[in-house]
Amino acid sequence: MDVEVQIPEGLLNKIVNAGIKMYPKEYGGFLIGFYSEDFKILHITETILPSEYRNSKYSFERSAKGIKGELKRLYSLNPKQYYVGEWHTHPDNSTQFSMTDLNAMIEITEYKTVGISNPTLMILSINKSGLNDFEFYVYNDKKLLRYE
Repeated sequence: MDVEVQIPEGLLNKIVNAGIKMYPKEYGGFLIGFYSEDFKILHITETILPSEYRNSKYSFERSAKGIKGELKRLYSLNPKQYYVGEWHTHPDNSTQFSMTDLNAMIEITEYKTVGISNPTLMILSINKSGLNDFEFYVYNDKKLLRYE
């Protein structure tokens, strides 16, 4: 995918720390951001953590409860930003997406209220003390493609 993803170090640290707090279970949230006018750069600006979720060592399911109000609040602060995707951790595992991850992204795009056909998925490989690696994928035509 010929798009550069930019995420501020402070935001990456916030996401990593949220994931480590839930270790050894998976955890995740929403990615907020915007694309450059030429759609060559995706700027990740914020994350929203779910108010309700279920998680285990190998799965994470979040609710969208309360997300609408938080999105409106963030939009009022910066009208350019909107929901651009999801992130979640893979504790002591790789950044490779699973079929569950792919199916979740397919479901997300089928929701009429989402309004984005190519959401981004960020997967973070973490351990109990920090980040091992992270990878961005973009959903396109029932596939997850790695951002290069």
